[in-house]
Amino acid sequence: MELRPIRTKKDYQAALMEIEQLWTAPAKSAEADRLDVLTLLVEQYERQHYPIADPDPIDFLHHVMEVRGMTRKDLEAYLGPRGRVSDIMNRTRPMTLEMIRRLADGLSLPADVLIKPYLLRRKDEDHVAA
Repeated sequence: MELRPIRTKKDYQAALMEIEQLWTAPAKSAEADRLDVLTLLVEQYERQHYPIADPDPIDFLHHVMEVRGMTRKDLEAYLGPRGRVSDIMNRTRPMTLEMIRRLADGLSLPADVLIKPYLLRRKDEDHVAA
C-alpha cells in the first residue's frame, strides 16, 4: 500500500477517483483502510486549497431557524425580549458574549461561528455600517 501526500491537482483527482472505486469496500478490509487514509489526505488537501469560510453569524442563525422550523419567538430564550431579537436579527444590535453562550449551549450551535464579527446596520440609516 503505497500512499503519499497529495501535492498537485493531478494527485488530488487521482485520489478522488480511487476513493470513488473504494467507496463500497467491506468494513475492516484493506480496501476500507486505504479508503480511510485517502479521505484524510483529500481532506487535508482541500483544507489547504479550497478553504470554506465560516458563515456570517446572523445568516447562520437564519439558516438554523429555517432548518429547524423555528421562529423569532423561539430565540427569545437565548437573546432576550422580542425587540432585542428583532434588533439582532435585523443587524441593528450586536450579540453579546452571554447571548452567544446561550445559543451555543441551548441550541448546540458552534460558538466559534457565532462569535465571528459581522456587519451591523444603523437604526437610523438604510445602509450597512462597517
